[in-house]
Amino acid sequence: MEREIKIITTEDGSHSLYLPHLNETYHSFHGAYKESVHVFLLYGLEAWAAKNKGVQPIRIFEVGFGTGLNAWLALVWAEQNQIPVLYHTIEPFPLKEEVYGQLNYTGIEENLERFTPYFNLLHKAEWNQGGALSEYFNMKKDLTTLEEVQMYATDVVFFDAFAPSKQPELWEKPLLEKVVEAMNPGGVFVTYCAQGQLKRNLKGLGLEVETLPGPPGKKEMTRGVKVK
Repeated sequence: MEREIKIITTEDGSHSLYLPHLNETYHSFHGAYKESVHVFLLYGLEAWAAKNKGVQPIRIFEVGFGTGLNAWLALVWAEQNQIPVLYHTIEPFPLKEEVYGQLNYTGIEENLERFTPYFNLLHKAEWNQGGALSEYFNMKKDLTTLEEVQMYATDVVFFDAFAPSKQPELWEKPLLEKVVEAMNPGGVFVTYCAQGQLKRNLKGLGLEVETLPGPPGKKEMTRGVKVK
């Protein structure tokens, strides 16, 4: 049975997707674009890069390719900073072109319009195969679940699964442990979620956990750092 998907406009003018059967959105309705920049770029990729200058390539693992927004922002960052990024992402329910083709992320900031063609390239890239999409961005998209994916060593984790109330198994210790074990020393785990149980689970897996200011409309977010 095909899942119904509705395109919605969030408070910063960027799109998100709404799934009626889950009563869940792909991004914050307070601002999809600003949420991704804040959580995954500012406190994830950029924070790691600032502490690990000269370490290349940067290896990112994303739980939930979804709309492709996080991957596109990482590609833009890699090209602007001329730092190679190896991006590994998973998605069990990929979007059809009739949906992702309508999303407006590439027009939110005028100075990023030259990166517009890459958004469709990200979605059209072959599943379960790795390859270069630009000079500084190499991606592998796996059509699979976190339970089934083969992990690789990673520096930055974009944990962008649906909320714990919708996909509780992804936020429990066994699957979090799989992710943490793949993180390199000094690696960071970032997510929009600030649930107390998540923080306890990450601490129990040996991460140093920080509660950080959240994106617009959300008080807090979580970052974990692997110190060993």
